[in-house]
Amino acid sequence: MLNDKIKDIIHKVAPDFDLSTISDDTDLRKDLGMDSLAMMMVSMELEDTFSFRFDEPVDFKTVGDVLAFLRDKKGITD
Repeated sequence: MLNDKIKDIIHKVAPDFDLSTISDDTDLRKDLGMDSLAMMMVSMELEDTFSFRFDEPVDFKTVGDVLAFLRDKKGITD
């Protein structure tokens, strides 16, 4: 499931967070405290996990933004 893969990526980058509390509305910066380095690491993990490269910088705010990007822009589904 796509949502679980995103949670796994977040856990890789920020292992201290309880994955059961993460929802589509979870704010990556405010709720999880991710800084620009962590966001870059998430982007790199997304590229590796889903075998694509970002064409331009993307500013994800929530977990739902990541899911929408993967589904809408990259055609990746559950």
